[in-house]
Amino acid sequence: MHDNVRVASSALNRSINGQAEHWLRIGMKSELNPELKYGELCRLLLQDEIRAEAQVTDLPRKARA
Repeated sequence: MHDNVRVASSALNRSINGQAEHWLRIGMKSELNPELKYGELCRLLLQDEIRAEAQVTDLPRKARA
């Protein structure tokens, strides 16, 4: 398994940990949405990331004294 992660991470220009995390996230999405194809699962990951960033930028700011 580690050899597969190493090869894929090199081919896709990701760190080994980044590649493993990607596979974990895709696997989790796949279990929750077994009818979706790989590209659709990646789209869900992108949508999750966009929503998470929007929540961070929408945080209220403290009033300056």
